[in-house]
Amino acid sequence: MPTVSDRGRIMPDSPIRKLAPLAEEAKKRGVKVYHLNIGQPDLNTPKEALDAIRNIDRTILEYSPSEGILSFRQKLAKYYHKFDINVEAEDIIVTTGGSEAVTFAFMSCLDPGDEIIVPEPAYANYEAFAIVAGAKIRAIAADIEEGFALPPVEEFEKLITPKTKGIMICNPNNPTGYLYTQQEMNAIRDLVKKYDLYLFSDEVYREFCYTGAPYISAFHLEGIEQNVVLIDSVSKRYSECGLRIGALITKNTAVKKNVMKFCQARLSPPLIGQIAAEASLDADPNYMLNNYNEYVNRRKFLIDGLNRIDGVYSPIPMGAFYTVARLPVDNSDKFCAWLLSDFQYANQTIFLAPATGFYTASDRGMDEVRIAYVLKKEDLAVSLKILQEALKVYPGSKVRQQIFNEEVK
Repeated sequence: MPTVSDRGRIMPDSPIRKLAPLAEEAKKRGVKVYHLNIGQPDLNTPKEALDAIRNIDRTILEYSPSEGILSFRQKLAKYYHKFDINVEAEDIIVTTGGSEAVTFAFMSCLDPGDEIIVPEPAYANYEAFAIVAGAKIRAIAADIEEGFALPPVEEFEKLITPKTKGIMICNPNNPTGYLYTQQEMNAIRDLVKKYDLYLFSDEVYREFCYTGAPYISAFHLEGIEQNVVLIDSVSKRYSECGLRIGALITKNTAVKKNVMKFCQARLSPPLIGQIAAEASLDADPNYMLNNYNEYVNRRKFLIDGLNRIDGVYSPIPMGAFYTVARLPVDNSDKFCAWLLSDFQYANQTIFLAPATGFYTASDRGMDEVRIAYVLKKEDLAVSLKILQEALKVYPGSKVRQQIFNEEVK
């Protein structure tokens, strides 16, 4: 029998999806599963997008240009101008989701053996995309006690070697919800300048910033315009995860030329997805405002509820719609699997993402989970109750041990 590739063997499992078979088995047993593991909003897609799909009057669903439909890129440029991101249509390449944008960015900028510095916890698939490109992630861990603030710039410099080619950030951050400050972004800019690095900046959650401080894009940082590769997607802001439409934005001509080779090799991004995404840019302004306010309310409800449960701690996320919470458990992987395979409360359970998958070091995130507040408050209330009851009986729970000790007394 032929052997499989080493590349495939070292690809990490998705912490977001790897427990999906257990969730499906639970559903087959009649257990209701609340999905807090994945960033799939339950909010409606804009009517404009759905109408555009319904009203397609083409007789042929043809290839689009490899860089994406021009009218869509032109409207995207105007959208970015609203955030003082001064790019034009020729700086924008439409991709099959943000995932392809990151993959093409890495493959266009990095050679096998090159290294990228990534603050962790980080979106798990960055490591997978780096493996595809033959590159290596050098992680720098943020601390939950510090609210996952960016570590000091000196810690970054300790990781820089002759193989270092870039820094990857996600702002606002997935999985922590952390929002980088102007001071932190300036520190990153100075490093990028000093060592002539790429700055890969995933900014798909820019609409969801819950602080009075301004949103800082990598394109707002002066002096590194040629170093920035921005990653975007319509999945989260318009609840269009299934469209698979993203974008790679850069002013670096050489990078664009390389990226286009990969784009041409895969022919074109999804045509119908682009039609719907372009229509979404004309959505009523109240669409985003209502969604924003909904997430603000959900965030407060969830974080308050988590921090009222014995032994649970979550910092207050300032962006996106996730939080990483610390739980009083021995092993978050085992706990999340146990919730699906062995536990139910009133014939219901919850699906959480173990945070171990958001770190490259195997000993990190063992008592942390990522929770996506993409469900309505009524569902979040039930989920919090399920979590509270689960911690009372989970075999590796410190809460259960505390209850036992009190009973013995």
